[in-house]
Formats: sequence, structure tokens, C-alpha cells
Amino acid sequence: MKLGRGVSWFLLAFGAWSWFIWISFVRNLTRDASGLAFDDAGAPTGYFWVHLALAVVSFVLGTLIGLIGFRSLRVLHRENDRP
Repeated sequence: MKLGRGVSWFLLAFGAWSWFIWISFVRNLTRDASGLAFDDAGAPTGYFWVHLALAVVSFVLGTLIGLIGFRSLRVLHRENDRP
């Protein structure tokens, strides 16, 4: 299957966007002062663990999607360099 240039750039941008968003989210989650992520003793709550799991899965999927876009762009670039 061959992807077009626009789709490839979209996938690469989606991967980068996923990393940006979820790094910000995890940073905010670890600094939570509202009492949702950590109880009074400072121990992580179920809310913390569920959202950390969502972030990890999103990191992995964002990375894989971004890699697909990057590899597709690399192939398209090679094809354009051929005489």
C-alpha cells in the first residue's frame, strides 16, 4: 500500500502532536494539586493510574503512527530522486 504525501505528512504531524499533548498532560498529572491524582498521603489514586495508562498507550500509538508517516515520506522522497 502506498500513501500519498499529504497523508504521510498528516500521520507524521499526528505523531508529533500526540507526543506534545500527552507529555503536557503527564506533566500536569504529576503536579496535580486538586486531590484527584494523589490522596492526602501523597499516594497515587486510581485516577492517576488510569490516566497514566492512557498516556502510555497514546505515546506508543502516536509513535507508531508518526513512524508510518515518516517512513512513507522517506519512500516518496527516494522515488522522486530517481531519474
